Amino acid sequence: LCCSVCTIAIQMSPRELIPCSSVATLLFFQKFCFLLVALVFLLSTTSSEACGEPPTFETMQLTGQSKPLYEVGEQVHYECKPGYKRNPSFATSSTCGADGTWSSLSNAACSKKSCPVLPDPVNGQVNVLNGSFEFGTYVEFVCNEGFYLIGKQFLRCKLKGLNVVWSGDLPQCEKILCEPPAQIENGKYTPEEKEVFEYHEVATYMCNPNPGSDKFSLIGQSQIHCSGHGQWSSDPPQCKVVKCSYPVIENGRQISGFGSKYYYNAMITFECLKGFYLHGSDLVVCGRNSAWEPPIPTCSTEASPTNTKQPSNAESADLDEWILALIFITLCLQSRKKRKTEPTTPTEQWFPQTGFQVFWNSIKIISSKIVILINKIVMLINATLTSKLTFSCGLNILIIL
Repeated sequence: LCCSVCTIAIQMSPRELIPCSSVATLLFFQKFCFLLVALVFLLSTTSSEACGEPPTFETMQLTGQSKPLYEVGEQVHYECKPGYKRNPSFATSSTCGADGTWSSLSNAACSKKSCPVLPDPVNGQVNVLNGSFEFGTYVEFVCNEGFYLIGKQFLRCKLKGLNVVWSGDLPQCEKILCEPPAQIENGKYTPEEKEVFEYHEVATYMCNPNPGSDKFSLIGQSQIHCSGHGQWSSDPPQCKVVKCSYPVIENGRQISGFGSKYYYNAMITFECLKGFYLHGSDLVVCGRNSAWEPPIPTCSTEASPTNTKQPSNAESADLDEWILALIFITLCLQSRKKRKTEPTTPTEQWFPQTGFQVFWNSIKIISSKIVILINKIVMLINATLTSKLTFSCGLNILIIL
């Protein structure tokens, strides 16, 4: 447009010339226009054939400063990033092509450096989590059973300057040991002479004899073991007197677990008399706080929300059943007199001779109430005996039968 205007102006007569003052000026303006057009054409041609900024890579970085445009045939060079090493099989230089694109390069030209191979610690092992010791990977240390780790469980291959190193020192595996467990009141543990317990070694607790009339009960685990470095599997038990009250149930009766005293973990069962519903659990246990757990049930004519079964059909024993029960107790007492040795410990119990088993097999099918009667008689006998002897006459066996 500029040159067209100038050309028209030259062809005009001097009288008609308005924007130009002389022919020389018009000629200069025309030459300037031609030069401007040539420059624009040259720039457009050059920009279409030049390359833009070089590509970036994960493993490599450009050497020197980058610029917005590169001429055809111009080269750029790359170097490995910190933590990576050169792979000679791949090029690290790229050339600007005639089509305005860079020659291709690969991330494989640089590969990750590896940290030194770690040996297994004594009495342990090292687990490679990513399958190699390359830069950025983790390893885990695990000790064999009976040993514990001193140091870091995980190490990472990290960058330090231009090199890669492990993030810490190699840990060690030491033997698990425990100090002696705590002493307890009214009891002791064995072996008490040991100063150090090794992994899984056991300490066994027991209660001392009670100088009073009631025995000490062991509350908790009687055996604990060294489970970790300086750690026991549980707290030590307690030794204390645990004694529950004599069980009484109105409109019902006790059918098992008879005894003159009821200590820790003693179990008894109940049933209601005919026409009554059982409210609560028929089985109770003497708990660590000297209370029955759950509480002793009750017997009522009203149905229980949790026990809607028909009321018990239990009836009072007949005379013949009382006679059979008394015969059995008499024979049992005679068997006791025939024993050559007397029991020497408070917990020793009297059991019937083999002949009593034959006798019991002949009467157990008559009535289950005989078991209850025998237990009642034995309970009365125990009430007259000293605290050093408990007479059972095999009742635990009979009740199961």
